[in-house]
Amino acid sequence: MVVVNTTNHGGPNAHLVDALVAADPSGRLRAALAAGTHPDPRLTDTLVDRCAVEPDFFVRDMLTWALCRMPTEITVPRLIDELGSDTAQARSQSLHTLSKIGDPLAWPAVPALLHDEHDEVARSAWRAAVVLVPPGDETALADDLATELGRGDHQMQLSLSRALVGLGEAVLPVLDAAGTSPDPRVRAHAEVTKQLYLDPDSGFAPSLEAAKRVAVTGSDT
Repeated sequence: MVVVNTTNHGGPNAHLVDALVAADPSGRLRAALAAGTHPDPRLTDTLVDRCAVEPDFFVRDMLTWALCRMPTEITVPRLIDELGSDTAQARSQSLHTLSKIGDPLAWPAVPALLHDEHDEVARSAWRAAVVLVPPGDETALADDLATELGRGDHQMQLSLSRALVGLGEAVLPVLDAAGTSPDPRVRAHAEVTKQLYLDPDSGFAPSLEAAKRVAVTGSDT
């Protein structure tokens, strides 16, 4: 169980600490907005801890915004530490926030989470990796991400395809290689990802189903 840090936040921050754990999500949203509007680095631990347990998507997004308003020399190391949490939401939300901050200091900690057993953590890691990958390392990242081709449901596969497409031309030879996989799910996912790269407006779901049929039967009929 993650406990929100409420120590060392007396004085003007005490009401925000209390509001961030209130029962009413609109109250928590207002508190997160206030924390970002008047950023105080002393609230960093409280905001990060709350990210790990906050059930409301909009509040979590506001918490991320508030953290992005804090000094990066304080938030980034704290968020990197959070990537080692046993709580999946803590890892996922920290990855999301790091991708929004965009500080390259976070990059070395990201690859280890590309294959996380929790789908939402892995998806967040894919998105963060594309943002943070150092120039010149795109092909290596594409190779690593390609080992996840075929994983999960439609939304999971779309997330991976978008991440791969975000790497630019470096992904094309990797997708060509994956297109020869003995696994029909991998072949289909590689094919539809390449289609998405070549035509971003193509419909992912119909293309994926068609690619699966071809991968399994060798025919598009």
